[in-house]
Amino acid sequence: MSRSAVRVHAQHTEHLSRWLWLVKWLLLVPHYVILVFLGIAFVVTVLASYVMVLFTGRYPPGLFEFNLGVMRWGWRVNYYGYQALGTDRYPPFTLADVEDYPARLHVDYPERVPNWLPLVAWLLAVPHFVIVGALTGAAGWQSRDGGAEAATPLGVVGVGLLIAGISLVFTGTYPRGLYDLVLGIARWSLRVVAYVALLTGDYPPFRLDQGDDEPVPLADGVNPAPGG
Repeated sequence: MSRSAVRVHAQHTEHLSRWLWLVKWLLLVPHYVILVFLGIAFVVTVLASYVMVLFTGRYPPGLFEFNLGVMRWGWRVNYYGYQALGTDRYPPFTLADVEDYPARLHVDYPERVPNWLPLVAWLLAVPHFVIVGALTGAAGWQSRDGGAEAATPLGVVGVGLLIAGISLVFTGTYPRGLYDLVLGIARWSLRVVAYVALLTGDYPPFRLDQGDDEPVPLADGVNPAPGG
């Protein structure tokens, strides 16, 4: 196992508020508003980067830092909010890496990106979109009530966070196994976004790496133990 170019880190919080998760959606409204505009800019800069990579094989450093900053901001918001409920510490309003915040994202700058990758990255990522969509609840089922249609998202993350919220209310604890699972799904999602945005040319693994930190890479020439 080699060192991943995309590294998603989190710091598990032992004691979380029993009730704060119920109002985080309201507290995060300012972030959501800003992220809408940052998301539009992200799409534009990624498309511009596609053109640059196609003709030069290089990702403009300024655009790389901006796009990585948008992803960092979104990851902090999602970790505080409804992708993980992992911390009660309010996320900062910044594109920069915040070293002491319990959710961090780092991507190694690629010196070269294959010129052909902008033509097929989105297509190669389709299997990941299907899996991640099922896990996060991008898919859903529709129900009719008196002629009105309502779409209900289904997914491991949504169900898991509901269970985590109920557990916090009644026991004051967040089941660690459940936390590790939602972190693994978030890590998978961020790897796919980074690949499609061409922040890395490394194809994301079909692997659910759970828990706070990335798996430790094996040293060169070291074989995994049987069953490891």
